[in-house]
Amino acid sequence: MNISSIVVQALPKHVDDLVSYFKEEDFTDYHLHDKEKGKIIVTIEGKDVEEEIKKLVKIQQLPHVITADMMMTYQEDQLDEEIKKLEAEDPVPAVLNETDIDVRNVVYNGDLKHKDFHGGH
Repeated sequence: MNISSIVVQALPKHVDDLVSYFKEEDFTDYHLHDKEKGKIIVTIEGKDVEEEIKKLVKIQQLPHVITADMMMTYQEDQLDEEIKKLEAEDPVPAVLNETDIDVRNVVYNGDLKHKDFHGGH
């Protein structure tokens, strides 16, 4: 199950209507709002990211919503899978153990797993 918080931005004059809507609907849980700033905090739940995105888009398309952005997310099943992947990987990338690489030929692209060597190996 996934749970995400959404910050909804609206004009202050529309906050009360949107808060009432979020309290009545069953696809969000209303938590708090700041009428003066036009911000409303809700959470959504979904069986996966796709379901959450559908709910987020539904919020974004509501009348009077200026923006609705996912701020924090908790993904129970995917987190466990990602932790297993990290635990299964070698903590030291193989390139760091190679002794015959000319460092002048290494191009760093921000990811040692997808390194690019020129004129060498």
